[in-house]
Amino acid sequence: MSVHTTVVFADLYGSTSAFEALGNARATQAVTQVTTWIAKIVELHGGRVVKMLGDGVLALFADNSSAINAVVEMQRVHQKRMTQIPLANRMPIRIGVASGDVEIVAGDCYGDAVNIAARLSDLSGPHQIWANNAALDGTEEAEGVRFRILGPISIRGRAEPCTVYQVEWQEDVASDFLTMLSDHIPLFDSANTDALGGQIELTWLDAKKTFKSFELPIHIGRVHQAEFVVNDPRVSRTHARIDWRNGSVMLVDVSSYGCWVRFSGGGSDLLLRREECVLHGRGEIALGSSFADLSAPTVSFSVS
Repeated sequence: MSVHTTVVFADLYGSTSAFEALGNARATQAVTQVTTWIAKIVELHGGRVVKMLGDGVLALFADNSSAINAVVEMQRVHQKRMTQIPLANRMPIRIGVASGDVEIVAGDCYGDAVNIAARLSDLSGPHQIWANNAALDGTEEAEGVRFRILGPISIRGRAEPCTVYQVEWQEDVASDFLTMLSDHIPLFDSANTDALGGQIELTWLDAKKTFKSFELPIHIGRVHQAEFVVNDPRVSRTHARIDWRNGSVMLVDVSSYGCWVRFSGGGSDLLLRREECVLHGRGEIALGSSFADLSAPTVSFSVS
């Protein structure tokens, strides 16, 4: 069955750190408490919870206004709740909202709007709400709520970028920038421009590829399925992942023997073993062996 609906994807940011800090049992309890509370907020605003996804909640609303009211209340109440719990237990919410046609099959939902809402949740930061322009049709900026345009953002798997807004919900935040952006005035001339703007260029021997922010995450590894292949026996089948997170390019080591990172301009080499770091400017990544090994497979990077 196909329906036109508003999709909300709410995700807990930092749940992985909570499991490390609290242990599995206590972290599971903390995550479940928050996601159960999110589900109640959804239902109080007339929405329907489709499913719980570990540390996330997927929900549908019949109209945009109900969805926006629900996610604003989520953020406002959750911000107050977090001040009353220990720091290690605090997990901010990040939310993606998208409106469009959705296929309902056996109680689950599929379609473009579902994919957009999930991706906007991934791209947004803690405490943020990102919504596509269709999700704001027929809605008004309530007291303390502003719709700030981020511009066209490309969503992986879609031929056309979608125009995205950030729903500003903090009642006590005043910003001249928000006033400048009132009335939904577009600030972007080209539909082909991606508002996220970031990209990373990787080079190994004669192989060179550029990945834009909306194409991330990508993997570096020995197998041909990796988006950037480094065919060397010291490189793991899947050695590292490059993510786009909250406006930054992140290198995440997932290998057996680690990555070494060297930034142009000096500084000590950084060793990552199942750890991550922000990539900026230019530099090199040695895979599976340190820079002391002059034959180590080394990938040059440039972030812009």
